[in-house]
Amino acid sequence: MALGTQPVGRLLWQYALPGVIAMTASSLYNMVDSIFIGHGVGPMALAALGITFPFMNIGAAFGAAVGVGGSTLMSLRLGQRQYDKANNVLGNMVALNIITGLLVGIVSIIYLDPILRFFGASDQTLPHAHDYMFILLLGNVITHLYLGLNAALRSASKPRQAMIATIVTVVLNIILDPIFIWPLHMGIKGAAIATVLAQVIVLCWQLWQFSRQRELLHLEWRFLKPAMPIIKDIVGIGISPFAMQITGCVVAIFTNNLLLKYGGDLAVGAYGIAHRLGFVFFMVIMGICQGMQPIAGYNYGARNMDRVKRVVRLAITVSVISMTAGWLIGELFTRACVRLFTDDSALIGIAVRGIRINMLVFPVIGYQATVTNFFQTIGKVRISIFMSLSRQLLFLLPMMLIFAALWGLDGVWFSLPASDLASFIVAVIIMQRFKLQNHSQTIRS
Repeated sequence: MALGTQPVGRLLWQYALPGVIAMTASSLYNMVDSIFIGHGVGPMALAALGITFPFMNIGAAFGAAVGVGGSTLMSLRLGQRQYDKANNVLGNMVALNIITGLLVGIVSIIYLDPILRFFGASDQTLPHAHDYMFILLLGNVITHLYLGLNAALRSASKPRQAMIATIVTVVLNIILDPIFIWPLHMGIKGAAIATVLAQVIVLCWQLWQFSRQRELLHLEWRFLKPAMPIIKDIVGIGISPFAMQITGCVVAIFTNNLLLKYGGDLAVGAYGIAHRLGFVFFMVIMGICQGMQPIAGYNYGARNMDRVKRVVRLAITVSVISMTAGWLIGELFTRACVRLFTDDSALIGIAVRGIRINMLVFPVIGYQATVTNFFQTIGKVRISIFMSLSRQLLFLLPMMLIFAALWGLDGVWFSLPASDLASFIVAVIIMQRFKLQNHSQTIRS
């Protein structure tokens, strides 16, 4: 098989490129609303977007639980040539996405203002955050189905179609956002409508992809009935990424409230800009890791440890180079990057300082993230979860609380690179121990 014989560099390029393109497009999708809202509505509306981060984490958590769990189970059934069972998993994924999308959307709409206050909204940002999230929550089922079917496309060996779906959604959003914000004078509501409408259009295309009966994976009404054994399997596999996303939600709530306390609404807006800027480069790493996973997983299973080491080293190198490029852009062209989002001088000043602090140790994130994904790939799930959660729970939250108490707003900013550095050191130690154990096993064999 090619995964075990072809040159590792060529394989990584072949498998990673679609992932990098799709992930970069996905990160740009998150930036589009911010850019148009920042210039078309104002700095308070941009700050309001920062308040919605925990909502995005919650949506991503349920999406990961169903999408990752369902797509993994689907791939397993396809590999076993159990095509009816794979289609049953697809149907249950769709049913689960509808159920969770409705439940999360309805509950969130009912308690929207109290939730936004808890997330860090002030009197100035609450109206904007409410208008934006109300529209998105009305379309919550659409978002869940769109993300779930994209995961299903990748499991059905259609990464190109999944990439196209992501890119088309971004392009549609870029076209629709300015139309709804300016000519139609709908402000931040218009940006939310544009987001949902773009997803509706692409979702129709995704459903058409899965409606063709000649395809191995296709939707049928009989498969949409929820089956508890399948749901348990989906949730069991998806609980790990769900926990990670929920942890991200908790961190986002703490961060917003501390930023609001020590820096006001503009500090929340500045963090939103810093987060979205860094997210672009982090998604490149995720694309590289997607390319590494099948190569490392196959060769680890075949005990081709030399190829495993080569692909991991190459993936780490490319990831570190990517994050170093992000660090250079963030440190040297900070003001130009911030001006993409806003012309407000006060917000620019806070964001420029925040981004420069946040990106102090940016290159090491490439190593930590790749190593974390490697352990997940080879089935060391507990190590992977520990490495993912340690950065946020063991390091970031305590550091943020202590640093903020000591140095105010700067303390909140400095806790971000400090936790990145700490989690990098942990990743190095764990990776070295893994290498030593693997070396001793090789000698014994």
